[in-house]
Amino acid sequence: MSDLSRFALVTGAGSGIGRATARALCDAGWQVVLVGRGRPKLEETAAGRSDKCLIVPTDVTSPASVKALFATIRKELGRLDLLFNNAGLNLPGVSIADMTFDQWTSIVDVNLNGAFLCAQGAFRLMKEQTPIGGRIINNGSVSAHAPRPDSSAYTATKHAITGLTKSIALDGRRFDIACGQIDIGNADTTMTGRMKTGIVQADGSMREEPTMDVRHVADAVVHMAALPLEANVLFMTVMATKMPLAGRG
Repeated sequence: MSDLSRFALVTGAGSGIGRATARALCDAGWQVVLVGRGRPKLEETAAGRSDKCLIVPTDVTSPASVKALFATIRKELGRLDLLFNNAGLNLPGVSIADMTFDQWTSIVDVNLNGAFLCAQGAFRLMKEQTPIGGRIINNGSVSAHAPRPDSSAYTATKHAITGLTKSIALDGRRFDIACGQIDIGNADTTMTGRMKTGIVQADGSMREEPTMDVRHVADAVVHMAALPLEANVLFMTVMATKMPLAGRG
């Protein structure tokens, strides 16, 4: 690979926002490490772009698996310029009164612990490599601002991601590591398919909600990633224009 190559890591790259963003980064000239639990889906993401992709199946909830991921990046690429911390999990709506501890921990393990482990691995590599520095972009979701009914675990993790983003942005200053967060509302993926058939609103009613093409999210991440390290988008919200986010409550 060229000395001018830029290397990115995308978690949750096997579908949805992760797949769209990984492909957009490839098209923008990045070499991209694709991370997810299943190789077949990652290979689908890489189709037509395999010369720009390194597939590394990884369980982001496992410290040993994430450690092996970054060992592979060090060996194969030698550096990392961008982490898109995107892997996430949600549950169908369930009241906090009915949520089991296993359901709670399944969300926390992926959305928060997984984000921490990958951010930590990226931070360690970015502060040691030459030239020093890099960028971490966390997928926060608009649930980092306003919850939906019956979403306590998902909402709690996304609020926590905001704190993680701010902390990384502060701690990274000494090492030229920029950290920002993209909060996404109603991108059209399999995870948001229920928006089109009706979803519970804050007042208990059911209604369909508008969605937007996931490519707009991918383009926004590419824009954030392309900035020089002297500039940072700390927070960006990209949402379907007519979704009722501002009217929740």
